Amino acid sequence: MSDVDDTDASDEAARDERERIRERKRRRLRERLEGGDARDGTAGSDANGGGDAGVTEAPTEPVDVSGPEALQTLVDDHDVVLVDCYADWCGPCQMMEPTVEALASETDAVVAKVDVDANQGLAQQLGARGVPTFVLYADGQPVDRFVGAQDRTTLEGAITNAAA
Repeated sequence: MSDVDDTDASDEAARDERERIRERKRRRLRERLEGGDARDGTAGSDANGGGDAGVTEAPTEPVDVSGPEALQTLVDDHDVVLVDCYADWCGPCQMMEPTVEALASETDAVVAKVDVDANQGLAQQLGARGVPTFVLYADGQPVDRFVGAQDRTTLEGAITNAAA
């Protein structure tokens, strides 16, 4: 029984540490999204104009996108972004939630979530005519689109190909 207690304690400590890291990343991303201005060309670029220096580490949880500017900032600041256009009332969207969260935490892609009811204009710009719709961006450009519930392997493969 002691081994089980030790394992539970170490698992809990690891979960706590992951949560602290996630919170720190969320805070940094929130500050960047609220404080940075993509229109002046400074968001996501370094003073020397270096290539990858402006690319920031991907958050380990899905990022709620509140509008086109926030999405553009994510796309500009990260090499690979998977956009999940969803609706709270959508059964397949709810079914995809664990997969979406796993992709955010286990891949180098940023996973951005767009509520199509709250952001109808952005959903229209993304071509989301049904939910869920996933749009994959690589190097600032849309490279793939998936409509409907997808298996994790399909989305993970697309992310891997986009990153290559």
